[in-house]
Parts: sequence; C-alpha cells; structure tokens
Amino acid sequence: MTAELLDGNRLAARIKMELADRVARLNAVGRTVGLGTVLVGDDGPSAKYVAMKHIDCEEVGIVSHHAHLGADATQQEIEDLVDSLNANPQVHSILVQLPLPAGINEEQVLLRVSPDKDVDGLHPTNLGRLVMGAPGPLPCTPAGIVELLSAHHVPVEGKNVVVIGRGLTIGRPLALLLAMRRPGCNAAVTVIHTGVSDMATYTRQADVIIAAAGVAGIVSADMVKPGAAVVGAGTSWEGKKLMSDVADDVSEVAGWITPRIGGVGPMTRAMLLRNAVLAAEKIQS
Repeated sequence: MTAELLDGNRLAARIKMELADRVARLNAVGRTVGLGTVLVGDDGPSAKYVAMKHIDCEEVGIVSHHAHLGADATQQEIEDLVDSLNANPQVHSILVQLPLPAGINEEQVLLRVSPDKDVDGLHPTNLGRLVMGAPGPLPCTPAGIVELLSAHHVPVEGKNVVVIGRGLTIGRPLALLLAMRRPGCNAAVTVIHTGVSDMATYTRQADVIIAAAGVAGIVSADMVKPGAAVVGAGTSWEGKKLMSDVADDVSEVAGWITPRIGGVGPMTRAMLLRNAVLAAEKIQS
C-alpha cells in the first residue's frame, strides 16, 4: 500500500487565496488587517519564523506591524510593548515569538495579550472558549490538522483517533477539538504520551494517528493499522535535518500520511492568517 499524501502546501495555498479575497473586501470598506509581531533578542530560528510570517501576510494583504527588542529588554519593556499593540486599533491580532530570553516570564507576557487579539488561540480565555464550544480563535496547529484531514476526505467522525502528545500547543487542544460535535471532528479520542509503556497497543486500533511528541520516528510501521491516516505534527532536529515523529516506513502501511516537510507546518501558518482575518472581521461587525 502506498499512502496518499496529506499535502499541506497545496491546501494552505488555497486557503491563502480565500483569505486574500476576504482581506480585499475589508480593504474595500476602509479596514486594513494588521498583525503585530514581537521579537525579542537575536535567536536565528525565531527571526526566520517571524520573517516567514511577514511574507505570508504580504501574500494575502495583511499589514505587519513588527517590533524587535534587544535581548537585554526587561520584563516591563516587553509587557509595555504588548500593551501598546493591544491599544493600537490598526493591530487586530498579536504574535509574541517564543522563546523569550532567559529571565523573562513568558507566561506573564502571553497573558498580557488581549484574548481578542490572540492570533495563536492559546490564551486561557480562548482555550476556555474551546472547552465550552464557544466561538473564538482556534489553536493554529490543531485547526490546521482538522482542515487537512477534512480536505483529503479522511473519515474522522465516529472513528478511533489516537493523539500522541499532551502539549499545550497541539496535543491537549487537538484532543478537545476532535472530540467536539462539529464538522470533521466528533471522534472517539485517546491521548497517549511517551510515559505510556506500550503505545502500539493503542495506535494499532486507531483509524487516525496524530503524532505530536517531538520524538523522531516515534510512530513506526508496525504500530499502524493498514489503511489508517497518520499525521506527523511533532518535529525534532537531527543535526541540520528536520525529523518527523513518523518514520518513513509508515507510508507503506498507512492509507494517508503527511510528508516530512509540507504537511502540518504550512497549515499552522495558514490558520494563523485566518485567525488574523477573523479578528479584523469581528471588529468590523
């Protein structure tokens, strides 16, 4: 069996085209969509990630409001900057790039972001909205995974889904989202992690496996039921090579699989753009 690729690049490009149309409609009534980005220090990967966000924004017509503080910035200076973006009516959503320099309380900074401008969908208020099933920005990677499965017609509703990983950015919110009674979800969800002694006991029964542990090759072919969908949401580095949580041999067993590069990553970025546009539309309405 050769698995069908869950192509995040192609789907993200389509979503960007839809978002560009929505941004154009907002521009037509005098509203320019603005995303504020905060970078503190000179971490290379962080700077590259923020630069990619600016390119994404430019592609769909979102205006970037970027602020870069030095690595010696104080807690108060960072929080004051976030406060200024909260108060800026031209900024509809805010991204604080992590990690912040040593000695900075990241949680305190993130809590400073207005829930209505939380582009990552990870503010406690918005996670609470997710738990309640209330409208609000969804966490980007979980939302992107649901979109990716749905676009490729992977059966999820009523199916057995195993999520490997319980982290705040992917595992926990994804499990909540997939269990909810909403299109593309409504599944029976089991969450496991690296502390589980025999993960294969769970994964071999799964119709969909989503690996978000950040451990290279943690899902191997012998752990997968033939025909199952397998999503590699976690990554790690082996030297300079980006590694997936899903081993290469899984493609010989699975029915659907994400590529090592170009699967979940582009969808996360597309969902961040969607949250930015949604925030602007909410203000307009």
